[in-house]
Amino acid sequence: MPQLHLYQRPGFLLRHAHQISTAVFEGACASVGLTPAQYGVLTVLASEPGLDQTRLARALAFDKVTVMRVLHGLEERGLVARQLSERSRRQMAVALTPAGEKLLASAHGPAEQAYQRLLSPLSLSQRDQLIKLLQLLTSGLSDEARAPFVPLDVPAEPAEPAARPRRTRR
Repeated sequence: MPQLHLYQRPGFLLRHAHQISTAVFEGACASVGLTPAQYGVLTVLASEPGLDQTRLARALAFDKVTVMRVLHGLEERGLVARQLSERSRRQMAVALTPAGEKLLASAHGPAEQAYQRLLSPLSLSQRDQLIKLLQLLTSGLSDEARAPFVPLDVPAEPAEPAARPRRTRR
């Protein structure tokens, strides 16, 4: 039987690893009833209350439809609240409610357990190497992503483009 090269393809392995990661997280966080996407939203909002929905989506590399779907579910559970942004009347600002803050605090332990379980087959140096390689892969191909990723520690507004260096004749 010919060898299936599919099983050595990075895309296949990344997708399968993502399935495993999601299952491990949801198993560990079943007691708090959070998905990885919901945990991500709550974590980002805890670090920057009142964040607008566009910046929230970019901080998690979510498309607008996904962030709206996740926010809707969290809002129905009373974990987040949306209101018109003070910065822009066209934007909605999102913040954790006290119930959201409480749930996030109770989710930190299970989320850490999921993280440790996911990386448990790897040595400490392999864990570090995996994270660095994934960061290199995602930053190197970020222009291919369907949804932009703009971490919160990066200014939301694009900086002025740098002046192009002048070409000199040779």
